[in-house]
Amino acid sequence: MSITAPQGFRAVGVAAGIKAAPKLDLALVVNDGPLDVAAGVFTTNRVQAAPVVWSRQAVADGRARAVILNSGGANACTGPEGFADSHRTAEHVAELLEVSAQDVLVASTGLIGERLPMDALLEGARTAAGALAAGPAADDSAARAIMTTDTVPKQASATTASGVVVGGIAKGAGMLAPQLATMLVVLTTDAVISAEAADAALREATRTTFDRVDSDACMSTNDTVLLLASGASGIEPGAEELADAVRAVSADLARQLVADAEGASHDVHVVVTSATSEAAALAVAREIARSNLVKAAIFGNDPNWGRIVAAAGCVPEDVAPFDPAALAVSVNGVQVSLGGGVGEPRESVDMTPRECLIEVDLGAGDATADIWTNDLTHDYVEENSAYSS
Repeated sequence: MSITAPQGFRAVGVAAGIKAAPKLDLALVVNDGPLDVAAGVFTTNRVQAAPVVWSRQAVADGRARAVILNSGGANACTGPEGFADSHRTAEHVAELLEVSAQDVLVASTGLIGERLPMDALLEGARTAAGALAAGPAADDSAARAIMTTDTVPKQASATTASGVVVGGIAKGAGMLAPQLATMLVVLTTDAVISAEAADAALREATRTTFDRVDSDACMSTNDTVLLLASGASGIEPGAEELADAVRAVSADLARQLVADAEGASHDVHVVVTSATSEAAALAVAREIARSNLVKAAIFGNDPNWGRIVAAAGCVPEDVAPFDPAALAVSVNGVQVSLGGGVGEPRESVDMTPRECLIEVDLGAGDATADIWTNDLTHDYVEENSAYSS
């Protein structure tokens, strides 16, 4: 189980006809309470989809009873009419569930620049409201309904020492370069918590998980990560306990997103150590993760450490101070570069495993940060050259 593993939640995914039948394309997640606590983080792209604008406003009071999510259309760059569609969706779901429209959050994913087929969406919402359930089948259908180019649904859950449960579903296989959030993610918990505690736990978890997934350096207009708390367990966990559980589920989902990145043949973990600050380490890790030359080399099973140190050197000194002559690079456990120069023979590196570990030691301090990315393949180009067809 995942999204309904915590007490107090029901969910479902249905085929509303937004995408070609019989594909699931509409998910509904409902918090039955007794609490209606909610928190959210969203894309910082200046071009923001209508559901992001709606949900950002709606969750600002720290409350929500339901989330309706669709695939098959982003409802982005659709003007005032697109925002009206999101508002209408929330009002329709609110009427079906007998709650306030301000307590219904909306999320969409798919092609930018096209209006959603509202008749199909609203009728699908009615069908979903009548089919809500808890259990593995409900979780799976909801996770599948939000998929676009994903090849598998993403689900996770965790239970804390005190018995609080956190669950979640996610979608995403491309445009994974967040800035505070990423893709579409709904997390649930049955903990008794305040809106402030939920927001703090979500932002800290997002900072070190979803924000550390950088597949293709492209940030979506629709990125949304939500946390709903029902309080149905009757257990009030400590702040650290809650944060650890939310982070564990977020990390699990983030890792699944990387593993399903469009066309990828390698999952690449970039770890930067001995930096002057976490921000400095993160800047270097992200620069390496976003280098097309590094990603192409990994696709070719080439541990080309020259491309790695070159990417590290692109980070301005005032952002990440380090001595280039102190750099050391290891690929899959083999130190191919030492002291800014040649290390062990690159032929010693086994590049055949799916996971590739790149470790960069800056020799400048004690801070560490990491990023998950993937290689750049022919299949990625093919996937994204015909996305709208």
